Amino acid sequence: MKKRHFAPSELIINEDGSCFHLHLRPNQLADKVMLVGDPGRVNTVASHFSEIEHEVSSREFHSITGIYAGKRITVLSTGIGCDNIDIVMNELDALANIDFNSRTEKEKHRTLTIVRLGTCGGLQPNTPVGTFIASVKSIGFDGLLNYYAGRDNVCDLKLEEAFKKHMQWNPQKGAPYVAIADSELIDQIAQDDMVRGYTIACGGFYGPQGRVLRIELADPNQNEKIESFEYNGIKICNFEMESSALAGLSSLLGHRAMTCCMVIANRLIKEANTGYKNTIDTLIKKVLERI
Repeated sequence: MKKRHFAPSELIINEDGSCFHLHLRPNQLADKVMLVGDPGRVNTVASHFSEIEHEVSSREFHSITGIYAGKRITVLSTGIGCDNIDIVMNELDALANIDFNSRTEKEKHRTLTIVRLGTCGGLQPNTPVGTFIASVKSIGFDGLLNYYAGRDNVCDLKLEEAFKKHMQWNPQKGAPYVAIADSELIDQIAQDDMVRGYTIACGGFYGPQGRVLRIELADPNQNEKIESFEYNGIKICNFEMESSALAGLSSLLGHRAMTCCMVIANRLIKEANTGYKNTIDTLIKKVLERI
């Protein structure tokens, strides 16, 4: 079978041999990858490395590859939102599975292990500020995965339908999808000290998460309906903005991925911790030890 060739307009490679947005070259990517939103948090993670191999910065994409406890790890910032995860996941996979010289797919698939570490808003009484949550399944409000063939094969379609029925979903918002994290990786990272549940991955921080400033919401009861939703004994634990795209694209591309977040605000009891940067290092250390 003839190898598929990826044209320069589809796979953009910089003059130095790096991928277009991330500016990483194939040899600079480790098999174990930690994703963070904030470019500044990359240095916080890398401060635990015993050795630094590479450091690259381009726009919001800041990466450091180094060694932690004998493990080679790349930590990379994604910025905010599922649209950025689309860039990150496609370029990480290209670095791993496309030969940049011939622009063809490599014969042997390279599987990446990817853990996104971030912050979120808790939605249940058992998710107060400071709770660590592992997203078992993520309900994407962003619609990103709907642009890719095979999305039905990597999504929980029954949960999607139950959620839309419960929410009385307005089709003007676009179809939500339910992406499934890698179950073995969830067990490996979450162990017995993280809450496991469903996550809403929102397409914005304000209206999509039910916040009201100077524009009223299309559905003022959205958050109450989300908080009351339950499927197979599991509730929606939190809001964040990237987990659905990460889980869905990783499944389609053949990688292992999951998201774990620290709650910095609980929407149910209306509390928040703006000083979370001083405490998230605990979660960073757990993920570094377990990845």
